[in-house]
Amino acid sequence: MMAEQKGKLEQEQTERPMTLLQKTVIIGLVGGVFWSLIGYLAYFFNFSEISPNMILTPWVAGDWKYGRAGNYAAIALIGIISIAAALLYYALLRKIRGMWAGILYGAALWAVVFYLFNPLFPNVRPVADLEPNTVITTLCLYILYGVFVGYSISFETQEMNRPSPSAGKEAAKEGS
Repeated sequence: MMAEQKGKLEQEQTERPMTLLQKTVIIGLVGGVFWSLIGYLAYFFNFSEISPNMILTPWVAGDWKYGRAGNYAAIALIGIISIAAALLYYALLRKIRGMWAGILYGAALWAVVFYLFNPLFPNVRPVADLEPNTVITTLCLYILYGVFVGYSISFETQEMNRPSPSAGKEAAKEGS
């Protein structure tokens, strides 16, 4: 009898939905890992002369960082750093609808990494000295990352602010 009542109670419980901040963290992690994997493929197929391991070169010792293990470690690290980028978008731009904010955000991130942070990465030449394929490919990847993160966060913001269908039915009943 007691097990039956406990089973009913567990079935009646509903899961607490994730908050927008929790979803933003997941969006940032997934976006960083996914788009840096695409960046690694672009490097592998010679669309870009820059691989994800560029982020490790100033801080990690050893030659392993130049191989496959270094790239996978860098992809994981980029995923973690991407959480901060997604939280920045969440703080500043989450209420803007559409993808234009994401496009501009991705382009701005690219400019920050390749112009402002360039001195931190000794293996990356200045933008003017990079091959055009590298500039175009990396800029496009950053823009796609910005659209992914921006549109996802903006969409989730709109969904959470939309009234639920049950609230509309209750309002209709009260008006009758």
